Amino acid sequence: MSNVVILGAQWGDEGKGKMVDLFSERFDIVVRYQGGHNAGHTVFIGDRRYVLTLVPSGILRGKQVVIGNGLVIDPAELIRQIETLEAAGVDVVGKLAVSNRAHVIFPFHRSVEKVSEAREGRTAIGTTSRGIGPCYEDKIGRRGIRMAELVDEEVFPPLFRALAEDKATLARAFGIQDTFDYEAIFQEYLAYGRRLRPMVCDTARLLHRALAEGKQILFEGAQGSMLDIDHGTYPFVTSSNATAGGVATGAGFPPTKIDGVVGVSKAYVTRVGAGAFPSEAHGEAGDRIRDAGGEYGTVTGRPRRCGWFDVPLVRYTAMINGFDSLALTKLDVLDGLDEILVCVGYRLDGEEIEEMPATHAALARVEPIYERLPGWKTSTREVRCFEDLPPNARAYLRFLEERTGVEIGVVSVGAERNQTAVAAGSRLEQLLGSVP
Repeated sequence: MSNVVILGAQWGDEGKGKMVDLFSERFDIVVRYQGGHNAGHTVFIGDRRYVLTLVPSGILRGKQVVIGNGLVIDPAELIRQIETLEAAGVDVVGKLAVSNRAHVIFPFHRSVEKVSEAREGRTAIGTTSRGIGPCYEDKIGRRGIRMAELVDEEVFPPLFRALAEDKATLARAFGIQDTFDYEAIFQEYLAYGRRLRPMVCDTARLLHRALAEGKQILFEGAQGSMLDIDHGTYPFVTSSNATAGGVATGAGFPPTKIDGVVGVSKAYVTRVGAGAFPSEAHGEAGDRIRDAGGEYGTVTGRPRRCGWFDVPLVRYTAMINGFDSLALTKLDVLDGLDEILVCVGYRLDGEEIEEMPATHAALARVEPIYERLPGWKTSTREVRCFEDLPPNARAYLRFLEERTGVEIGVVSVGAERNQTAVAAGSRLEQLLGSVP
């Protein structure tokens, strides 16, 4: 029996939603362990497109799903998503468990984030301004409100009033015109608590009970490893641990019970928002990848910055996470190219370096070292096994495996579930099985 983590190997938007949806049939429970509704997973089933920002992708397979304690939750967004899925015929209420230890986002968290991003002299991170960071700040500052308090109508009122007073004081200190009706927000959130109460529970206990019963659990990450608050390109990162270590803290799950980690990577690289991007393809090359890949943010609609596959980056995230295998998505986006560049090394201040620079300033000075590989100039969208890939496409995959040191266990050549090929005999096939 396997308990497996599937997470992003780059800066997010790698196609994790499809991979989780594809393999969740093999598991009993699917768990989200960090982040908030700033991270969207898009899943295509037939002619239907599902965008999931809080509810784990396994819900589309009828699995029990869990929102762990490592998340921050906007109750209005969670309820909206539940209603949208239920209206589409997806059973959510009977399948969803929400951690009583997850923290709650309030409207004033969004306001604080917008002001912080726009403040003079501050480096704008390029956040979604959905209140994620300020909510995590309150969590770490030990003044946050958790789901357990939200659904307890005796405990919630004094905690909310203390937090509201804190935010009003902060607004005055920064000269912000505070227009919030705190009483209206209080009443609104009381109603949210009543609505969500049946789903709120001790999810760590739920997972431990499932573990004792021999059930298989799949953990899905949000964002990507290079956005991890500790190991990513700080300060251009998210506010949670998007790497595999986040599972233990964000779900209350023993690290010794995790059997495998699968990293999801595009066949190229994208990034949303600000921050250094060594292998970014500027001009026509970047535009061509963006247009072919439909590279626009699931949550925000922002155009993604596009670039060539970055070997040092994936070697680094493989080291941090301990990848057993890589799932490579959007190989088909490269189908029309005469040649494909791969960043195989970094040069910093004239010298080749082995490690990932710790500072943003250093990473911004990095010069990528490229190798050029021939393209395959034919469609891969109908390919369903590795052996049927064009020879140059197979050579590209072998090149990436050799340079990153990680097997490529599955390749995606389109958005549909069946546009996928699993490498026979791979470690990924052992962990997750073949494509249904």
